[in-house]
Amino acid sequence: MKDKIKIIVILGQTATGKSDLAVEVAKKFDGEIISADSRQVYKGLDIGSGKITKREMQRVPHHLLNVANPKRQFSVAQYKRLADKKIEEISKKKKLPIVVGGTGFYIQAVVDDLVLPDVKPNQKLRKELEKKTAKELFEILKKLDKGRAKDIEKDNPRRLIRAIEIAKMLGKVPKLKKNSKYEVLQIGLKLPEDKLKENIKKRLFTRVKKGMVAEVELLHKEGLSWKRSESLGLEYRFLAQFLQSKINKEEMLEKIQTESWQFAKRQMRWFKRDERIKWFGPSEVLKIEREIKKFIK
Repeated sequence: MKDKIKIIVILGQTATGKSDLAVEVAKKFDGEIISADSRQVYKGLDIGSGKITKREMQRVPHHLLNVANPKRQFSVAQYKRLADKKIEEISKKKKLPIVVGGTGFYIQAVVDDLVLPDVKPNQKLRKELEKKTAKELFEILKKLDKGRAKDIEKDNPRRLIRAIEIAKMLGKVPKLKKNSKYEVLQIGLKLPEDKLKENIKKRLFTRVKKGMVAEVELLHKEGLSWKRSESLGLEYRFLAQFLQSKINKEEMLEKIQTESWQFAKRQMRWFKRDERIKWFGPSEVLKIEREIKKFIK
């Protein structure tokens, strides 16, 4: 039996410094980076999603950024197919695949080689469901499939709509089969709450300075509807509302900050379920490197 491919995963909440650490690790251990971020897969969503810049990459190859059209939804199954292919390619070059990001479901799909249900989007049903609030969607899912309702992010309309779509088609959302084809070391980055809140606030003002508002205006001019912008969540939801004059600038900034913090809490709830993750502070680089060395050998 051939050896399993070894991969490193660097995960954690938003604004914990995952990208910077990943670049350092890649340089030290001859690796290439595969992004696991559900907004950074889209072309044009650069400043708002905090996509790493060419300069910040420091010549380390990065994959699965800008691979999808923002006008169309990109599924976990699509992500997993591309990530598996990249892991294979990187490994064949005798380099270390490093998966980096904060989208828990993307990471779990790769780490546990999840067998995902193959259900095509039902546009008619989606149009109906998009009119409903997250609370209403959650109640619908609960009636269709109590099991799936127990472990879903109940304030994430996109996930809820997809789960309802699958449940209606298959009777219920199938239990995701876990079976890892990789040997994985998961490194989690964690910050104290006050420091994380401070980072979220700082990052927001940096993004505004970099031209986050103009970015969303441009996306709209290029044909991205306000409705689709809003469905992309976080910064994009409130930037679209601001540009439609539904909220003022102060409200926009306040809402982005609050929602980013709520999002960070949801991320941690997701990651806490996986006891295999080894947690570190972002400054514990030497400890992290020792852990990786041990794993590679």
